[in-house]
Amino acid sequence: MAEEAIKQAANEVAAQNRGQNPNYRGPRPGGQGGRDGGRGPRRDNRGGQPQEEKQFDERVVHIDRVARVVKGGRRFRFRALVVVGDKKGKVGIGIAKGADVTAAVSKATEVAKKQLVKVTLYKGTLPHEARAKVGGANILIMPAAPGTGLIAGGVVRTILEVAGVSNVLSKSLGSSNKANIAYATIEALTSLVPAKNWVTSAKSNDKKEKAAEKSQVKVTEAKTASQVKKAEPAKKPAAKKAAPKANKETK
Repeated sequence: MAEEAIKQAANEVAAQNRGQNPNYRGPRPGGQGGRDGGRGPRRDNRGGQPQEEKQFDERVVHIDRVARVVKGGRRFRFRALVVVGDKKGKVGIGIAKGADVTAAVSKATEVAKKQLVKVTLYKGTLPHEARAKVGGANILIMPAAPGTGLIAGGVVRTILEVAGVSNVLSKSLGSSNKANIAYATIEALTSLVPAKNWVTSAKSNDKKEKAAEKSQVKVTEAKTASQVKKAEPAKKPAAKKAAPKANKETK
């Protein structure tokens, strides 16, 4: 009964629509598509296969509109600054221009992937502090204890995040130009040296060198002494002289 009532109501609505619009043909068969037939199938990828995970984390840091003066006016283009990283110690930056924002971002992403550098990390932070200067930008980054987080802002924070650093202290001591800050941060990260390659103080180095020289001298002296002993013929032990007998006094 319910189905018959629904069909009857649909026929009444169709009859009313025909009276208002003689070209109306009723709802489409199948119950999908059109305004009266409900929603059609999705055209996006929500119901399809899951998308593949990206190998790199791509971040658009800054987009700027630049102009080039030509005869008859100015020609505008867009410049994009993109940071790319795998959060496992690899990071790169790229700057490119394009006629529109999409073209500029895609070009900058390709440039960043070609300029990836390896960053030395130690337990989620840096092995030591580093400082770099590019143009007017001056960046200082320092290691931090676990739980500190990223104490950084702007471009420096984005670069450290995609590089995989979780605890760090940083300070920008110069210009606020984002491109120079990005290049200075990359230079500071590339200057990091792992602990196994550290060079200790000059005094300890001098002591080590002197101790090595002394040990070498002792080894050479021992070798020369052994060679001299082998070269000399063995001497016979000298015969003991008999003590002269004392003459007995005659009575």
